[in-house]
Amino acid sequence: MTITRADCVAKDARDVLASRRALFSLPKGVIYLDGNSLGVLPRHVAARVKAAVELEWGETLIKSWNKHGWFHLPQKIGARLERLVGAEPGSVIVGDTISVNLFKILTSALGQRRKRKVILSDSGNFPSDLYVAQGLTQFMADGHEVRVVAPEDVAASITADVAVVMITEVDYRTARRHEMKEITRLAHSAGALMIWDLAHSAGAVPVDLKGCGADFAVGCTYKYLNGGPGAPAFLYVRPELQNMVQPALVGWWGHARPFAFDLDFVPAPGIIRQQCGTQPILSMTALDAALDVWDGVDLRDLHRKSKALCQLFIDLIEENCARHGLKLSGSRAMDRRGSHVSFHCPEGYAVMQALIAQGIIGDFRMPDVIRFGITPLYTSFADIWDAAAVLTRILGEKLWNRPKFLARKAVT
Repeated sequence: MTITRADCVAKDARDVLASRRALFSLPKGVIYLDGNSLGVLPRHVAARVKAAVELEWGETLIKSWNKHGWFHLPQKIGARLERLVGAEPGSVIVGDTISVNLFKILTSALGQRRKRKVILSDSGNFPSDLYVAQGLTQFMADGHEVRVVAPEDVAASITADVAVVMITEVDYRTARRHEMKEITRLAHSAGALMIWDLAHSAGAVPVDLKGCGADFAVGCTYKYLNGGPGAPAFLYVRPELQNMVQPALVGWWGHARPFAFDLDFVPAPGIIRQQCGTQPILSMTALDAALDVWDGVDLRDLHRKSKALCQLFIDLIEENCARHGLKLSGSRAMDRRGSHVSFHCPEGYAVMQALIAQGIIGDFRMPDVIRFGITPLYTSFADIWDAAAVLTRILGEKLWNRPKFLARKAVT
């Protein structure tokens, strides 16, 4: 049965999350389907950052470390994230980047499995995670290796020589979603430790770090969590491990007595020891404010809407665009997907540039993937219908076949 725009408008009228859309600064004439790369600005964040610049930095100056709680922002924001990733109290801290945090927890984990030499990952992992692991093993130069297998082969590849299993839950291209609980169980059964990257999970799908028994996790906050470009990442360590592990990269913010200025490092108790150097307070402030939009959001409602939006987009594209060579990337089972939809598309780069020129913003991933982030807090069903209609017209009229769309830009 053909889906009409009126059907989508009716769905929006019944949407329990519809009121959240007004909390975001959505540009006129734009349908933004790239929140899986950079989330939209929540309306109140600019005023909060302005106050941090003009009043806290500008007037209170260095006193703000105490008066305005700058020093404790990594812990405060980490506590706010715990509900969104199903973590125990005191198990999440914010700071640095995913790459830096991954280096920290990889060295922490390998220190607990010194006789094992394999870091197991998969080809669906975000390449930067693999680079971090490769760089670490080259630096150690003591027989450690990064073993990369196909995503569907992870479970069977957790052998007795594996020290750490390092997996991104949601594949950044296909949206394939790993079974966190089962893979974690298999890792533990084989004596390995488990690291999850939640970059495309947090704020998009339900995550239960405690329930699945994860040992470590990292994630970013500038995608579905809307923390702003380059917003600080987060790091999770299971409570039972926190005082057993110590990263190779340490700094004064992770010291037990940072203002004693001891010459020798003494790790702070708990998650705090995973901190390194001084954190970017203005970015922290923006992130702290951005998380306000999650107050009162039931993550079950979020996931229901995510699945419905993704299914709608897939149905519309397959109904109208399959004849132009578009093919769905990833599973058709909504519970096995994250909250973005990708299609293999001939001339995908040019097609995406043509879409962006008409106000439909997604992105392109090599070699031929056009990718659309579905962000339930501010994406409507009507948005999805309109985006599919524009894509149908661009393909049908070959509007992508223009020199300005075919020329590659630095960021895709």
